[in-house]
Amino acid sequence: MADEKILGVLGGMGPLASAEFMRQLTLLTPSERDQDHIPAILWSDPRIPDRNAARQGRGPDPLPALLRGTRGLEAAGCGAIAIPCNTAHGWIDGMRAATRLPILHIVDAAADALRAQGIGPGPIGVMGTAATLAMGLYQDGLRAGGWDVSIPTEEEMARWVTPGIALVKANRVADSHAPLAEAAKALAARGARAVVLGCTEIPLGIAAGPALPFPVIDTIAALALASIRWARPDILAKAEAA
Repeated sequence: MADEKILGVLGGMGPLASAEFMRQLTLLTPSERDQDHIPAILWSDPRIPDRNAARQGRGPDPLPALLRGTRGLEAAGCGAIAIPCNTAHGWIDGMRAATRLPILHIVDAAADALRAQGIGPGPIGVMGTAATLAMGLYQDGLRAGGWDVSIPTEEEMARWVTPGIALVKANRVADSHAPLAEAAKALAARGARAVVLGCTEIPLGIAAGPALPFPVIDTIAALALASIRWARPDILAKAEAA
């Protein structure tokens, strides 16, 4: 079709989170046949330098590798780009300056997911990598929408969040549940009505064990829904109205 929209997915950060994004993109698309799904091209490049290390001055700048991916997706005929890595959004201005394609922002997608769950302005928690939280990606974006954002303490990051993320990246997903769940529970105990899982490894770990007794926002699923809304607003609106 001449007006067909092809989604570009800039992934590999990490590879499992990118694979889960593609799974969610498929599962969340209202469909009855193969042809109802979103055409997508996954650029999964695990060679992209570590974003957390770069923000902490301990590693090379990932922007050149991110730009290689955006240019590759643009050359492949994509009409928009989704990046299933929260920390990589710290370089989104540089990427947007180098491509004509719109880049869907994961923080905007998380805000939409909060509203969809009926979680309006008020206290919420956000988990993420040390770099994502240090950059204030979620604090700035969600506070502008009226939410009061709390994040894990340094001790909670060192004890639970950072090791939990590392376990997912090491393909030890089941082992990651306990520390990540403890961090989420600590935020809820301090008054968070919901917890945004602001690193795309975290939803994988949280889903590997018993469900938490409060709402969580899976940012992989939120970005997948934003991608479907970009590509096929017609079928998504029809499904939401049903």
